[in-house]
Amino acid sequence: MDLSYSDEEKAFRAEVRAFLEEKLPKEMSDKIRKGEELGKKGQEEWHAILNAQGWLAPNWPKNFGGAEWDAVQRHIFEEETAAAYAPRIVPFGLSMLAPVLQKFGSQEQNDYWLPRILSGEDWWCQGYSEPGAGSDLASLKTEAVLNEEGTHYIVNGQKTWTTLGQHANMIFCLVRTDKKVKQQEGISFLLIDMETPGVEVRPIILLDGTHEVNEVWFTDCKVPVENLVGKENEGWTYAKYLLTHERTNIAGVGFSQAGLTAVKRIARAEMSGGKPLMENPHFAARVARVEIDLMAMSTTNLRIVSKAAAGTAPGVESSMLKVKGTIIRQEINDLARRAAGAYAMPFASEAIEGSNLALPDPLSAGPVAAQYFNNRKLSIFGGSNEIQRQIIAKTMMGGGA
Repeated sequence: MDLSYSDEEKAFRAEVRAFLEEKLPKEMSDKIRKGEELGKKGQEEWHAILNAQGWLAPNWPKNFGGAEWDAVQRHIFEEETAAAYAPRIVPFGLSMLAPVLQKFGSQEQNDYWLPRILSGEDWWCQGYSEPGAGSDLASLKTEAVLNEEGTHYIVNGQKTWTTLGQHANMIFCLVRTDKKVKQQEGISFLLIDMETPGVEVRPIILLDGTHEVNEVWFTDCKVPVENLVGKENEGWTYAKYLLTHERTNIAGVGFSQAGLTAVKRIARAEMSGGKPLMENPHFAARVARVEIDLMAMSTTNLRIVSKAAAGTAPGVESSMLKVKGTIIRQEINDLARRAAGAYAMPFASEAIEGSNLALPDPLSAGPVAAQYFNNRKLSIFGGSNEIQRQIIAKTMMGGGA
């Protein structure tokens, strides 16, 4: 693979930078830099800005309204937006559901749902995990029974860890439609309106007091049969296809690069009465090691995204990228927390009151503790790293995924 950028790719990078300088609201980037919540209104604003530019769906084919960028363009865009502290677009509709609809959905479903995803008319969330079905997703129990007339499914059950479900008006769900067959063979993929009677969203408040995830309950919820994606009982195939895209997105190369830059900035600051932390050989070696790993993963990411852009769902490579990507991001979070020291505490002003330490960078040191703890989830969601290692082992040693 040629790792040098062509003149066209350099020009594209310059175009992205110019766009971000002109269109990315400073108030918005400052919030991201400080680790503050952007909120639904802010997310929708950035969604609209990108859509107006035609850059909202970089991986979609042009005939579906996407930018149809190649792997290098997408890589450059991710690098530049992360470096500029632009918000990360909520992925559930754009990057997870849309590829499934484009590959397995009907023409009517694509014609109806895809434009609504682009316009922001629909905010999607994901209904996969259940209290007893997380990493072992095939054991899910949420049930959908077709009524006698064959017009509706009646859905009963519970989903959990539903990210930003409090904002969503639509949810794509895995449901059990056949209990008599092998677990993976009795699952279907349904699109459910959150305003349907019988749908209830209950918040799960995290340790830091934020409301990011939810429980979603279904009680005799009627879903039109037209909202079945693909064929009944073949949802497991669609779910695996979706998860390969999710795992690739979780790697977050651009965000790791931006995070590593912040670590270096904090660690190079001179603290009163001491040397910069980057002069500590042990800490400097950890930074160098993670930087080498990140460079290698960046190249791997380009290869995998190229494969997806060619119309092939990444296989075991997406599992490899998910494992390595989350390890790197968690290591960078830990390095940032260590570099910021007392300033990484949630209540830094009280913690360091009376101290003569000079704050190295308030905009970089403030959110690192919250990021460290929140990103412990990275090795669990999207399929835990333990499960991904099993997939890798089975595929590489024979027996299939």
